[in-house]
Amino acid sequence: MPRNRPGALRAAQRLRADRPLSRDSPPLTRIHGLSARTSAAVHRCEALSTDYDVFPGMTAYALRRYRAFVGAPGRRPRYPFLDDCGCRACALRDIRHVRDMLGTVLRHLPPRPRAELGRMVASLDLRYLERTLPDPFTDARRQWRPRVWWYRRLEGCRYAATGTV
Repeated sequence: MPRNRPGALRAAQRLRADRPLSRDSPPLTRIHGLSARTSAAVHRCEALSTDYDVFPGMTAYALRRYRAFVGAPGRRPRYPFLDDCGCRACALRDIRHVRDMLGTVLRHLPPRPRAELGRMVASLDLRYLERTLPDPFTDARRQWRPRVWWYRRLEGCRYAATGTV
């Protein structure tokens, strides 16, 4: 039996890594504001991730949610709130958790897609800093993630935002 050349083996591996995971999966959609190559890298990262919070389509939804929070009309400060439900779909209502998941995807991307998505997230982070207020009691509360800056912003009450008790 003839032996395959190393170059042919590497080419076959590259082709397998670039194509979708299965033929039955839907075609990849482009994430708003990102190039097609970065969108494909994000989709690949989501599909291959073993993290519970990262699932297919999560990054696009998280970016839409983050944009909607920081781009809300008006000049009043915004207050993120903690959601009571622990499932991964409901956790996307908490903007701080959304930012955590974007950070997870950023850590697992290759360098060029990471840079492009990082620039987009950094611009949203600046608007988040402008629209939220710092929490002066972060050290006294001993929060779960006190070193992450987006958790050191003043949070609101979910019931005050919806008007229900």
